[in-house]
Amino acid sequence: MTDIAIKVENLGKRYSLGQRGYGGQKSGDFRESLTHFFRPKTQSPKPNPQDPKDFWALKDVNFEIKQGEAVGIIGRNGAGKSTLLKILSRITEPTKGRFEIFGRVSSLLEVGTGFHEELTGRENVYLNGTILGMRRTEVKAKFDEIIDFSGVEKFIDTPVKHYSSGMKVRLAFAVAAHLEPEILIIDEVLAVGDAEFQKKCLGKMEDVTQRGGRTVLFVSHNMGAVESLCTRGVIFHSGQTYFDGEAPEAINRYLNAGKANGDLSHVVDLSNHQNKKYRRAFGLQKAEVFVNDKPSTILAPGDDLRIKFYFKLEDTLVNPILGIVIRSPYDEPFIGINNRHTSEKLYTDQEEGVISVSIPNVSMYGSGQCGVDLYFGDNEDNFDTINDAFYLDLKASDVFQSGVFVNPTLNKVYQPQISFTLENCESIVRA
Repeated sequence: MTDIAIKVENLGKRYSLGQRGYGGQKSGDFRESLTHFFRPKTQSPKPNPQDPKDFWALKDVNFEIKQGEAVGIIGRNGAGKSTLLKILSRITEPTKGRFEIFGRVSSLLEVGTGFHEELTGRENVYLNGTILGMRRTEVKAKFDEIIDFSGVEKFIDTPVKHYSSGMKVRLAFAVAAHLEPEILIIDEVLAVGDAEFQKKCLGKMEDVTQRGGRTVLFVSHNMGAVESLCTRGVIFHSGQTYFDGEAPEAINRYLNAGKANGDLSHVVDLSNHQNKKYRRAFGLQKAEVFVNDKPSTILAPGDDLRIKFYFKLEDTLVNPILGIVIRSPYDEPFIGINNRHTSEKLYTDQEEGVISVSIPNVSMYGSGQCGVDLYFGDNEDNFDTINDAFYLDLKASDVFQSGVFVNPTLNKVYQPQISFTLENCESIVRA
């Protein structure tokens, strides 16, 4: 019997930009293909493999995962991580290459994956179990344990369409983890849950891998979670495997990758950002990120952060407002500020200019990617609203020089002045 759980050979996935995936292109999912089948037959020409509009989300990916391994897949947004998991979960087909999976797979790729909105939580538990190949008696034996773990027992007979996103992910994870698949594939969905539930999930996944002997493929921007759960890390960059090795080294390489890319790694084009709400030629043009006055997007607790925003206007702003929200690696808003809060006027009669935002002594513990949202406008109009404009890489740091890193799930605020002192005691009263 083979000891390999997942084997991937020369895997590639191509998408045609501006076109729906269907038919021979093998670039869409089943829903897109079915939708196209019932459309009038006015299909667009098939793409040329050399067409610059073709985008390869994955290119010649090769790796093997042994049974019982916990592997963390890390990389920036758009690196190809989620595409890989969708292929391995058989949600979409690869354009080229092949993969083999030895064992029953349970996937949790997005909130409510595999749930039928009209069915109750109870019915969906049995439905998911059936999809995984479980018998009804097997699901019934695990049912109480699943519901207890999910914490949604009060709503278990309520249709899932009335669940919040947090409730859905609680129940979905409980089903995926308790129905004993040989291979558990998890994307960055745990960020939806609260900190307590995330900790509970990580504990369950540790139990699944270390004591259950099952294979886990885990995609996350939370480097602390990857480090505590996974023994191996694979870095994806531009659709390819950039590094494959021990988890601590993979995390270190990932967090320091920006330094190797030169000064351009700290410059972000905002003029035509994919997450820009208002598509206009004016507004925010680009951002430059500096940490401790050096070009970088990698920071640690206590560092000084400065971001320069370049803007271009058609008309003079009446009351300019620049707002910035920085989220923690747990996707919680940590810093949310604009110049109105600080009573600073940004009025200018110039068509182009630069606004510099300084945040000294960054007060976040932990490690992982911190998303940055932006707002730029005035009393009259919104010029720019950009979600996930760019990411900052928060690096774990031994701020007390003790050799022990602070657990960010318990203490998220940077407070290096805290100290513990043992004073002389004349007597000790024992209970």
